[in-house]
Amino acid sequence: MRLTRKRLCSFLIALYCLFSLYAAYHVFFGRRRQAPAGSPRGLRKGAAPARERHGREQSTLESEEWNPWEGDEKNEQQHRFKTSLQILNKSTKGKTDLSVQIWGKAAIGLYLWEHIFEGLLDPSDVTAQWREGKSIVGRTQYSFITGPAVIPGYFSIDVNNVVLILNGREKAKIFYATQWLLYAQNLVQIQKLQHLAVVLLGNEHCNNEWISPFLKRNGGFVELLFITYDSPWINDVDVFQWPLGVATYRNFPVVEASWSMLHDQRPYLCNFLGTIYENSSRQALMNILKKDGNDKLCWVSPREQWQPQETNESLKNYQDALLQSDLTLCPVGVNTECYRIYEACSYGSIPVVEDVMTAGSCGNTSVHHSAPLQLLKSMGAPFIFIKNWKELPAVLEKEKTIILQEKIERRKMLLQWYQHFKTELKMKFTNILESSFLMNSKS
Repeated sequence: MRLTRKRLCSFLIALYCLFSLYAAYHVFFGRRRQAPAGSPRGLRKGAAPARERHGREQSTLESEEWNPWEGDEKNEQQHRFKTSLQILNKSTKGKTDLSVQIWGKAAIGLYLWEHIFEGLLDPSDVTAQWREGKSIVGRTQYSFITGPAVIPGYFSIDVNNVVLILNGREKAKIFYATQWLLYAQNLVQIQKLQHLAVVLLGNEHCNNEWISPFLKRNGGFVELLFITYDSPWINDVDVFQWPLGVATYRNFPVVEASWSMLHDQRPYLCNFLGTIYENSSRQALMNILKKDGNDKLCWVSPREQWQPQETNESLKNYQDALLQSDLTLCPVGVNTECYRIYEACSYGSIPVVEDVMTAGSCGNTSVHHSAPLQLLKSMGAPFIFIKNWKELPAVLEKEKTIILQEKIERRKMLLQWYQHFKTELKMKFTNILESSFLMNSKS
């Protein structure tokens, strides 16, 4: 009887151990052996809309090889990523070292916030009197305010560090910008502000002497200056080059890359929609296009007078031209750098840039010797640079021989570069602020 009980107990223990091993095997290894749900064709159909919905994601621009385990692998990767992100958020929550408020008093501020920082604004209505947003980059927590209701003395200031975004392109704008700087100077003097940086839409001839007395190196209080165009002041110490960006003042949007943007055949070889100035290189460009008949293969819509505002129809036409053209022609205006360069990048249309210096004080600096467009060149912009529009016919003839697959790869490269360009600027901008503001606070 005693022997029978021992055998029964041994049998039950062995059965329990076998069941435990079986359960453990299914928990840890069973999911990896599951067959992917749905047919291969069904999986492939689901991939394209996902890319279109998430145009900013890098996956849109990467290899298109089909993987039958793609669905399960992506789900596992997303689960691991979300878990890691939750752990990271918990570990970094409340650990920012610097709080910076950005006062956007020029349209270039929207390029910084919405395009470079990829920040949101509340409300989303572009005509709202007051708009604001928040973002964390590195060790810095940013808040952004903009709109007509952001007026000196009429809003509360609860930070020690401010980035002021101003327009110094012409006389009327300079007067307005100066009032903001005098207001900020007073806040520094009464110790309401500790550190101030300025992002400046500079003069197209690089004549920006009006702001010089406000710079700290000249006895003023502006510690850092980020300025557009190839200013000779740029030294990468306290003065840095900033991109012109897209024409946010004309409501040019944040563009998300889509599958069709990358893969569709584009009906036009090139495009140019813009103002033609008398005796300018733009006029020479039009003559060259007509001479070789390439104006029939390109979307060309010249106008004689500059129009500061876009209608919904004109903006849509312009966006369609960028989207449906392989190349975007970028002749110089008052300055070599123009909004069209960045707008073409947004749609994967290769900029063909007239690489010549314009009149004025812009040029090489102590740290850069490749003017014009030093910032873009230093970051490896994959553009077509030409010195004279007489080179264009050869460029277009070569373009006619390029097959669609090569164009797709080129678009991917351009869109990837442009995303990298903006990310690098965001990180560089933040690192400069952190290095300057935190170091000066300690000293």
